Formats: sequence, C-alpha cells, structure tokens
Amino acid sequence: MMFNLLNTLKRVSLAILLVCLVFPNNVEAQKKKRKKDKIEATAPNLEKKSKQKTIEELTKSSKEIEGLFKIFQDTITGDLQMVITEDQIGKEYIYFSQVADGFMDAGRINRGLYRGSKVFKIEKYFDKIEFVTQNTSFYYDPNNPISKAENANISHGNMASVKVEAHDTNNGLYLIKANDLFLKETFSRIKPPSRPGASPMSFKIGNLDKDKTKINSINNYPENTNLKVEYVYSNPSTLSSGSNALADSRNVSIKVFHSLIAMPENDYEPRYEDPRVGYFTTQVDDQTSTSSTPYKDLVHRWHLKKKDPNAAISEPVEPITYWMENTTPHEWRETIKQSVLEWNKAFEKAGFKNAIVVKQQPDDADWDAGDIRYNVLRWTSSPQPPFGGYGPSFVNPRTGQILGADIMLEYVMFSKRALYDKIYEGSAQAHEFDNDHLHCSFGEVLHEDTMFAKAVASAFGATELELKQLQKEVLTALLMHEVGHTLGLNHNMKASQLFSPEQLADAEFIKGKCLTGSVMDYATLNVTRDRSKQGHYSDMSVGPYDVWAIQFGYTPFKSESEKEALLNRSTEPELIFGNDADDMRAPGKAIDPRVNVWDQSNDAIQYSVDRIELANDLMKTAKERFTNEGKSYQELRDVFGYLNGQKSSALGIISRYIGGVYVDRAMAGQEGGTQPYTPVSLEDQKRAMKALKDYAFAPNAFDAPNDIYNYLAKQRRGFDLGKEPEDPKIHEQILNAQKSVLNHLLHPNTLQRITDSELYGNKYTLSQFMSDLNTAIFNDDIYGSVNTFRQNLQLEYTNRLISMLTGNQKDRYSYNSKSMALYNLGKIRTMAAPSGNMSSRAHKQHLRTLIDNALKEVK
Repeated sequence: MMFNLLNTLKRVSLAILLVCLVFPNNVEAQKKKRKKDKIEATAPNLEKKSKQKTIEELTKSSKEIEGLFKIFQDTITGDLQMVITEDQIGKEYIYFSQVADGFMDAGRINRGLYRGSKVFKIEKYFDKIEFVTQNTSFYYDPNNPISKAENANISHGNMASVKVEAHDTNNGLYLIKANDLFLKETFSRIKPPSRPGASPMSFKIGNLDKDKTKINSINNYPENTNLKVEYVYSNPSTLSSGSNALADSRNVSIKVFHSLIAMPENDYEPRYEDPRVGYFTTQVDDQTSTSSTPYKDLVHRWHLKKKDPNAAISEPVEPITYWMENTTPHEWRETIKQSVLEWNKAFEKAGFKNAIVVKQQPDDADWDAGDIRYNVLRWTSSPQPPFGGYGPSFVNPRTGQILGADIMLEYVMFSKRALYDKIYEGSAQAHEFDNDHLHCSFGEVLHEDTMFAKAVASAFGATELELKQLQKEVLTALLMHEVGHTLGLNHNMKASQLFSPEQLADAEFIKGKCLTGSVMDYATLNVTRDRSKQGHYSDMSVGPYDVWAIQFGYTPFKSESEKEALLNRSTEPELIFGNDADDMRAPGKAIDPRVNVWDQSNDAIQYSVDRIELANDLMKTAKERFTNEGKSYQELRDVFGYLNGQKSSALGIISRYIGGVYVDRAMAGQEGGTQPYTPVSLEDQKRAMKALKDYAFAPNAFDAPNDIYNYLAKQRRGFDLGKEPEDPKIHEQILNAQKSVLNHLLHPNTLQRITDSELYGNKYTLSQFMSDLNTAIFNDDIYGSVNTFRQNLQLEYTNRLISMLTGNQKDRYSYNSKSMALYNLGKIRTMAAPSGNMSSRAHKQHLRTLIDNALKEVK
C-alpha cells in the first residue's frame, strides 16, 4: 500500500514538471489575457466619463429663468436646477425669508411675518457646491495682528453641500440640483418648535411631506432670486382639528418666500448705536477693543443720500417709497397716506425733503406684495387676527442697511370683532405680552382700548361722525407707529411722560399734537372722565423724540462732535427714552415705572385713578346704555369685560411705582444728567399704595350693580358656547385682576429691590410696605363679615406668603422678605378669630388652618 502511494505521487510530480517545461508560454499568456480583459472592462467607464452630459443636455426639458442665480425648472416634473458661476464662488450673499401665508393654530405663522436675514457664502469643495452661513457677530480691526485669528473658536454653518451635476469649463458654470435647497428646511427652519407645556390636546403640526411640498412661483431679477414655496405638513393622527382656518387639520400648508440677495455695493456708511436713543440694531462685539463696552452695534436705517450734499435741505437720491396694496379699503387710503407722510416732518429736520413717498398699487399690477423690491402697506382680514398692525424690516447684517420693509394691517381694527372671552375672562392678563422685542403688539391691544373709548363715547351720546373721527385718529397713530418701526426705530415706552393730566384734558392745548414724546410708545387712548373736556384721543403727529431720533439716524453729520452734540440733548424732558428692555409690563421685570405700556401723562398714578373712576361711572349705567331692544346681550357682556380690563390695566400701572427706581441713562458729566438711579419718592409710593388699597383690595373695589350680572349672556351660535359652562366667571375675573397686582408686589425682584434701594434713597422700607399691604387686604372687614370677593383675595394673599416660606420658589426670596412674610402670617392668624356670618367664620378657620399647617413646615 505504501509502495503504491509513493509511485502515485512520483507520477503526479513528473506530470506537473512536464507541463511546466512543455507549456511555459501559457502562463505568461494567461497573465496578458487577464490584463487585456481588465483594460477592456474599464474602457466603457472611461468612455462614459468622457461622454458626461453637459448643462445644455441636463436642462433641455427645463424652462430657463434668468436672474441673480439662473434657475432651470423641468417643465414635466417641476424639479429645480441652479447654475453657480465661478465668479459667485467665494462671494457673500444675503438670505431672507418671510411667510407668504400661514395660520395661527400652531403659533404666530401669519402672512407678512418676517423671518430674519443672514449672510451666506458660496464655496466649492472638490465636486460639491456649499452654502455656508457666515457668523457676523464679531468685528476685528484689520490693523490689529489679532485679526489674523478672527476665525478662532467661531463657528460658521454649512447649510448645504450639493454635488455638481455638470461643469462648463469654457464659461465657468456649475449646475447643481436645487430641489433640496428650497423644498426642505435647508435655508431656515419653517415648522415652528413645540411650545413647552402645551396641552396634549392642542393642535400640533405634522411632518414635512416631501411629495406634496412644491414651488408655487419663481421670480428672478439681476439683484435677487425669489421663490415662493408651499410646505405641506401631514399628521394623519392629529388629536386636535384646529380652528376653522384649517380646511383639513391633517394636511396644513405654510407658504414662504425665500430670497437670495446680492450683497449691496454702495457707499452706505454704518452708524453705531447709542444707549440714549432707540433703534433696532445688529449686535456686533469688537474683539480687538479694550473698552469696557466693546460694542459696534449697527443701527438699522435706510440708505438716504442727498441729491445736493451742500444744501441744508435736499431731496434724496432715492426716497423711501411705500406702496399701498390694492387691498386697502378706499375710504381709508387718504388717511393712511397722510399718516405715513407725517414722518417727513422729522426727516426735514435731518436735512431731507420728501424723504418718504407713498404710491398706490394698481389693481392690474404685475407684481405681488411679497416682492422684496417693493415696500408695501398690506391688509388682511384673518380668522384669528395676530395683530392690529405690524411693521417689520430686513437688513444687510454686515452694515445694518435696511433693504426692505412692509406694514401689515388687520381689518379687525375697523370692526367689533375681538377675542371677547379673552377680554372677559382674562382681563388681568390682557396686558401681559410676549416680550420679544421683534414682536409689536401695539395694534393688538390698541383695538381693545378703542372698544373702550367707543363704549365711553357712545354712552355719552357720540354721533356716528364722532365715532368715525375716533377711528381715524386710532388708525393715524397705528400707522405712524408701525412706519416708525420700518424706519429703524424701536419702542419708546417712557415717552408718555410728556404732558400732565390737566394738559391732556385741554382740547385746545393738545390739538394736532402727539400726546406723548413719541408715537413709538404704547400710550393708552386719552379718554377724559369729564366728557366736556375731550380733545383728540390719540397721536396726530410725530413727537419731539421722533424728530430727534430721526436726526440721529439719518443726518449726514459733518463731524463726530456734531453728532455728539445732538445726542447730548437726551436730557431734555421731551426726549426721555426707555424701550422694551426697560419696560415693566411683566411682573418683577425692569425697575423704572415710567417705562411702561398703556399708561399716560407725567402723573400716571392720578391718570390711572381717573381711568378707574371713569370705568366705575360707566359700570353703573352699562346695563341701560348697552342693552339694545331686539338684540342679544353680547354687547353688554363685552362692555363689562372692557371696563374691568381697563381697571386691571390701570391697577397694574399703579403697582409699578412701589419699589420703583427712576433710571437716567445720561453719560457721565452730560449737562442736565442726574444720578443713574433715583428711587421713587416716599410720597408717590404711599400714594400708589393708597390707590391700590381703594381700587384693588377694598371690599367694594369692584362693585357693580347686582342686576347687571343676570344679563352677562353670550349670544349663542350653533352649538358653540365655549369649552366651559357659559355663566360669567365674575369672581374669577376680579381675582385675576387682584392676582395681577400681587404678582408684581410680591415678586422676589420687587421685594429685593425695595430692600436694596433703601441703601440709595428709598424711604418706603420693606417692613412698612408689607405692613401696609397686610392692612389693605385684611383690616377693613376681618373683625366682621367678609364678602366672597375679599375671601378670595385674602386666601390668595395668605397662600402667597406661605409659598415665600415653603414653596418651590422660596429660595428666590431674601431672608428679610421671608421674615416679613412670617410676621404677617402671625398677624393674620391673630386677626382671623371667628366672627361674622357663617361663610366668614368658615373662611377665617380656613386661614388659621393654612397658617398653622405652614408654620409646622417652616425651618
């Protein structure tokens, strides 16, 4: 067996050797063959590469749309392709977007909403074109060596990296697919973020549906490329059907204008912010400055240039032109035009004649109001009006130059249509707004103020002509305010300090004037208690601050000293200024009570008391005056809400004077300047406390004729009477107004400021204030019967004192605030001995039990 195996192996080895000797060329031939096969296999790819399609071939079925960025749209599928030139690579452009049409169910997504602008650069990375957002928040002096490190630890944003489909080397052109640039949320986020704490049953927008999202229109110009895109969001299992503004809550559309804009090349000179005057700004930090305020914040303003630079007053080379949209009601066109042109009075002081021009959009115009080349005064009549008026602008983030602006107006300003339930059931919150400085709510509540003024005027026999004049005045004030925003001005909530209550009640004195220092304030309408002294209700011209602010923003100063001389006038009383950053509309926020909304006059405490008394007067006869034969009681219910809303607003204004500190932003050594912080005088704080005692906390503070309550009925509409029972929530409404006052008085910031300001002049000590507050809420009736309104107030107040010691926010309160809370609880427990009727005895036992249980937890 072993012998046979060895023989077999020998024979195999010999055979292999013979093959190698006889056929040595076959191995080499095989190698060559394999190499040849490989070459032949790659040849088709090389041929394919050499035959790569050209731009012309890839776009032969597309419509060519010339402009800043050449667009090709396939005539069959609608797909987009875009051409980038070699000249455009490495250059900066501006991206801007605004809402063409939206809805309010998921937040403020309304027609005309500006969504900001940003700078982006086009870059090439191998076979890709990239769109990169530039960080414009910092400045580096190019003469400083540190500027060589200007990109250190600063992030830009690569929005998109798109493959090049074809390259025309002869003409320096690159073709890219553009669907994903515009049909996805590439340039900006479209779908609003979820709101924290929103109810699971609230309306929720679905996910982006790529099959339904489409391009509505493309408008291409040499300096800008505009696309209107309809984004469709689908949610097949939505829990909420939303409002009747949505035809199908499962599929909702948001239409957005996207604009790609050439970086302006002109001789525009940036102007930098000064804290004494209020412009919108682009914030820029100077990274090469050694100053304690290293800011180069860019003022937002138009590029106005004199035709004749040597003339004291000259027409501009290019005026600021506003177009009235053809949706504008005919009867109001002249009022609107004149209101806008009022600003020319300010520009004349800055050296410009006819700086602003107003034109009418023809009914057959071939351009849309969404075209950024036109600044348009636009109108809508929305199912859920998001505002009364809104005046946005967009700018070049590199310079602050305003490039475009619109003004949105809602027809609700002419109607009685409002969120009546919000006014009625939540009057205490009616004046607490989103504090986003980019959102203007002036028109929103000016409408409510107008309803109050109309109710007062009607109650005292005003004619239709007089009511029409009131509407004209309101529209004039609204237009001037919103135009001011489009010129770059932000709010001036301190301007209402200009005139005294007596001057505002002098019709001849105020005739034709701005009732405050600036139309950029949120001043309440001037409704006089003595109806024989009623002058005009609202601003009829721009104010002295407005003129001065326009001078700062637009005067072509010959020197820095000339500009500084103008700014040094800021201490003049009529030029007083404070904006949203300083205003006290939110409890505990800011410190200067003069910087507020819906106040009026240089004695806001007295003016507010007069407003409360006027509301009380009207409440006494409201049932007779606003019950109309043959009609429902809806108007009476609305008026009841307006009156209590006005009282709540006035009480909120009064409360800010307690613990308030006046702020002076004059520069050190400036003529007329005072110390930066001056506490409100003891006299005025005590006066405010007395007003709150009488009109917010007293047992009869919210008295109304008992028989009015039986008639506060809604008008039924189908099956819609609201989510809750329709009976009026009277106690809830009154308590809400009182809560609004307590929110500020017992806010940790207010109590801390009262104590701190004792160190620099405050004479109304924390112990005195909290003792006075305790007295105002308890002393009048604690030893007898307590009515149900006061029971609610006393329990609310007591629970707040307890929460200062044991609640989730207890660590925010200072030790001396807690000490006074504990002291006052002890006083309340002593006073709350059983007395009065059965309801009052139960109430006092409730107070004692709450305090006893709380004291066990206090450490």
